[in-house]
This record gives sequence, C-alpha cells and structure tokens, in this order.
Amino acid sequence: MRPRIDKTRTKIEPVVTKQESDSVKNIQFNKHGAANIGRIHETPGDKAVLYVFGAGGGLGGPAGGMYERMAVKFQPLGVTSLQLDYRRPGYFEDCVDDVLSGIVYLSSLEKTDIVLVGHSFGGAVVIRSGIQSDEVSAVAALSSQTVGAENVAELSPKPLLLIHGTDDEVLPHSCSMYLYREALEPKEMILYEGCRHGLDQCRDDLDKAMTSWLTEVLGLDRQA
Repeated sequence: MRPRIDKTRTKIEPVVTKQESDSVKNIQFNKHGAANIGRIHETPGDKAVLYVFGAGGGLGGPAGGMYERMAVKFQPLGVTSLQLDYRRPGYFEDCVDDVLSGIVYLSSLEKTDIVLVGHSFGGAVVIRSGIQSDEVSAVAALSSQTVGAENVAELSPKPLLLIHGTDDEVLPHSCSMYLYREALEPKEMILYEGCRHGLDQCRDDLDKAMTSWLTEVLGLDRQA
C-alpha cells in the first residue's frame, strides 16, 4: 500500500496573472523551477472541486469545456472550483504532485471537502492523488486510462465515479470496466453508448450526471 501523504502544512501562494472579478482569476504556481497555471472560481465555504485534463494538459475539460461549465454552475452554491494545468504534461508522478499541490492550496483557503475530477490520463492522476491525500473526499475519472491507477481499491471508502464512452477511439471503455472491477465500494460507472473519448457526443447527459454526482458527494442535496 502506498503511504498517504499529508501536505497540508506546506504553504503555497500562487501568483495572480489575471483578475476577471473578485471571485474569478487566473493563477500561476511556481515550483522546482517550472510553472503551471490554474483558473479558480472562489467562493466562501469549505467545499471545492479540483479539475485536471489529459496528458496534453489544459484547463477547460472534455465535452467542450465541461470544467468551466461546472465551475460557473456550482460557484453560487458555495463550491470553489480550481481548474489546474500541469507543469510537465504527460509525466505521471509530476502531475500527481501538481494535484497534491493544488489540494494544499485549496486547504490553505480553508477548503476541507475536496473532490477531484480528471479526464483521460488525468483520470489516473486523480485516482492516485485521491489515495494519497486525506483531504480528498471523492474522485471522478472520465474516459480514464488504467496505467497509474492499478491500486484503485485503496481509494475506498471515498466514492468513485467512472464515466466512459463505448466508442472511445483513444482508451477503450474496457479501461473503466477494469477500474470498476478493481475498485471497492462506494463506486459507480456510467457508460455512454456511441460517445467518443472527448465525450462531446454525450455533453448534455454528461453535464447532468456530473451535476447530480457532485451535488450528492458534496452534500449539497442535504443543504437544500
């Protein structure tokens, strides 16, 4: 079993590169001589979602910018969203370290209920990060690869959501089926017929599923 890593005692202060409003800004993290960027929709409260993309990096997310849509939707509900790029896209351990640093940053903002969402390569990154950080409460992996996530069973008892398209041309949906078999409860898997790797063909259904799942795991349905 991999040791759980508690990085909450480390202080991380990103540089603001663009302030769009009091609560939406682009930021830059500098670490080990390299920089990665992020976009944060900040709001009071203890809940947050951290999003990462695939091996090529980026911010907006699959299905034509799902991460940004979720950030805008959940900000009025008291959920801070951090879309995070990688310093070295495609380098798995470095990308996990980036996510752990993002968790530390959110913790410094007094976020104690943190959910991770990752797509493709990023799916394995968030599974591994969720195992290693006690600050993480749930993980969603979309069109995920299996490499790096073989120890997915160690994520339990944190909830895991797996989403995949049956026509994925990059990573077959058997990847998510494998992760689902290996994972322990609580776990959920959604397969979208005819949807490809980027999940564009199932955009509306994906948004609904993510909205419902995030609402549940963040306990927003209990606040209504």
